[in-house]
Amino acid sequence: MGEVWLVRHGETLWNAEGRLTGWSDVPLSPKGEDQARRLGDWLRRERFEGVLASDLRRAVETARLAYAEPELQLEALREIDFGELDGLPWAALPEVHRQALLAFEGFQAPGGESVEAFRRRVFGVLEGLGVGRYLVFTHGGVLRLVLRALGRDTFLPPCAVVGVDWQQRRLLFVREGG
Repeated sequence: MGEVWLVRHGETLWNAEGRLTGWSDVPLSPKGEDQARRLGDWLRRERFEGVLASDLRRAVETARLAYAEPELQLEALREIDFGELDGLPWAALPEVHRQALLAFEGFQAPGGESVEAFRRRVFGVLEGLGVGRYLVFTHGGVLRLVLRALGRDTFLPPCAVVGVDWQQRRLLFVREGG
């Protein structure tokens, strides 16, 4: 079985302010650091063949605080690139972009990445994992992308964990937050 536990990073100040946070490299907030440490109380009881993270600071910091130094830090595990919308508060987005992002399929921010390109890069990493258990520290959009592939469309809070049998495309569990 190819079991993958996907962890959304802890809270950032931009998350708390309701800003779109794609490829901007913002750190965890003090609350996000605390969330990651609390998640670690649960995660450290488990063993994994590999620990991977997005190369963005918020994911790497969450990995370090919640489990261990990631063996690999990959750009391919980043959040979707929001392009010109990155950093904007949700309320300031034009309605057309809010509706497209909620619908998800077909979304592409001006100057950003399409959902299809996002799917190809993230799923490429997941397909490349071997048999065993893997812990992946990543972003909310990645968790949503994976859940949508398994028939669920859910926004999850910081430090949520989604467990999947990726080879069988089967959801194992969802843990709402750390």
